Amino acid sequence: MAKNNTNTKQGFTIIEVVLVLAIAGLIFLMVFVALPALQRSQRDTARRNDMSRVDTSLVQYQTNNNTKSNNLPGAGWWKGKSSFEGTDDCSSTDSACMFVRDYMNSGAAEMQKKNEFEDPEGVPYSVLITDNWAKQSEGGAGTLGVITPGEGGENSKLIEKEGGYTIGGLNPFSEHVVYIVPGGRCEGEVVKQSQKRHFAVLYRLEGAGVYCIDDQ
Repeated sequence: MAKNNTNTKQGFTIIEVVLVLAIAGLIFLMVFVALPALQRSQRDTARRNDMSRVDTSLVQYQTNNNTKSNNLPGAGWWKGKSSFEGTDDCSSTDSACMFVRDYMNSGAAEMQKKNEFEDPEGVPYSVLITDNWAKQSEGGAGTLGVITPGEGGENSKLIEKEGGYTIGGLNPFSEHVVYIVPGGRCEGEVVKQSQKRHFAVLYRLEGAGVYCIDDQ
């Protein structure tokens, strides 16, 4: 009497193998597409946190300079550097540089001190501080001064929008410019006029849009 062979093993069919490979490829494609977007989102979250630090530091600046009429840094432009190598890097009239050195760094007034105020991509932030918008309007001007960075001005600059200003230009993210507008307040992505002791901070995000935070 013949015995049934119970040890017979069946392999995967070609269709099953192709199906598994197709599913694996689809999962890989989804990860490949989603990962860069997730990384951009994480970097933009870090940038928002950095702008919150600027906001907090400006409040601290006001506390430390409460005898001044505006109580905020004066207008200025500073192209970010990786370190503060000497006193010439921050002259007494270079308000943007001194603000970064003294308020956005821990003990950065020391010689040869590394600049810790960097974009998540490792590029030092540049800072542009406009005229105090509210103070300018007291003289009848009503417009901002110093709204274009001293270098690469067409790439990133403040442009008029909806009765205020926002960040525009040919490639506004490329310059990593933090815009500080004394006398301003945020309405979405647009900064509008407020009282001279208030301020707004704007930064162009990598993913899309402008992040605006103020003290109000």
